[in-house]
Amino acid sequence: MADTYQICTRCVMDTTDPDMHFDQGGVCYHCHAYDAAVVRRVFTGEAGNQRLDFTIGRIKREGTGKPYDCVIGVSGGVDSTFVALKVKELGLRPLAVHLDNGWDSELAANNIHQALKRLNIDLHTHVIDWEEFRDLQISFLKASTPDSEIPSDHAIVALLYQTARRLGVRYIIAGYNARTESHLPRAWSRGHMDWRYIQSVHRQFGSGRLSTYPHMGFLEYYWHRLGRRMIHLLNYIDFVKHDAIPILEKELGWQYYGGKHYESIYTRFYQGYILPRKFGYDKRRVHLSSLICSGEITRDQALAELQSPPYPAELQQDDKIYVMKKLGLTPEQFDDLMQMPRKTYWDYPSYGRIEESAPYRAARAIYRRFYRY
Repeated sequence: MADTYQICTRCVMDTTDPDMHFDQGGVCYHCHAYDAAVVRRVFTGEAGNQRLDFTIGRIKREGTGKPYDCVIGVSGGVDSTFVALKVKELGLRPLAVHLDNGWDSELAANNIHQALKRLNIDLHTHVIDWEEFRDLQISFLKASTPDSEIPSDHAIVALLYQTARRLGVRYIIAGYNARTESHLPRAWSRGHMDWRYIQSVHRQFGSGRLSTYPHMGFLEYYWHRLGRRMIHLLNYIDFVKHDAIPILEKELGWQYYGGKHYESIYTRFYQGYILPRKFGYDKRRVHLSSLICSGEITRDQALAELQSPPYPAELQQDDKIYVMKKLGLTPEQFDDLMQMPRKTYWDYPSYGRIEESAPYRAARAIYRRFYRY
């Protein structure tokens, strides 16, 4: 972290990102990366319609004669629920896939059930082995890196690819949106698809075996990506999160959680309690900065929101008690985890050196050029 505090003049990212740097006008590198990503990935207006029509037509043709023509991931959040609504409007036949990692809030479960019932979309829920998953989550807390959401994120992507392969479906439609999901510092979270990193953390701090945990190795992940397409549908439409919420409420009976990814109790607690207190990272800066750059909120509105706690203090305490009980941690053990020296992704064996190499970067650039959806 820089010795002198500085905040971006365009968004609200600041020097809590240890890799932060600014241009002469005080605009951070995240904003410049955002602009480049939008140009490369986002297609609106007629260009978006053309790309959308082409993509949907291809999915339908290749799905002819199959029970489903695509797979969609559902969490109960705004983005994935809006994707479910949109694919039905476009005439696709999706199978919805949900990873139940034991942390779904009651509202999340209800949102998923209500939305898919109204849309007449079949749902496949994978219930993870809780003892395995609990052991892995505790391992990441003991590893003391700022990325304890990786066990869930990795399993979700692996499950989507594995389900698509099992069904013989080529297309996975995801809720990622370049305009509202950017600005994430690599130092805050890295290694989501790095199975070597996950294994190394678990081997050092875990106590059991990951026998049933959905995962993908380095080569398997890229083999899946060559054979299947992850479609970011929201990049092809004029998606505005603020406008999407009332549509979901009216048409699907959906209810808001109060924060991005707060459909998960663990995510809410990790992002709103552990990250700020232990690492000094406020994930709201990431989300708000993306919304500033997309024009959905002003910088002043974001700064005002950052003056309040991530979520109500009383609920934080309730979540703390619940998380400790569910993970089997005593208050003393939890406090010890919070006091452990902070580590990073680079403190553990990983595929990071490969991903930083020149040949890998060149191959990835070629892939992105020819397989951009």
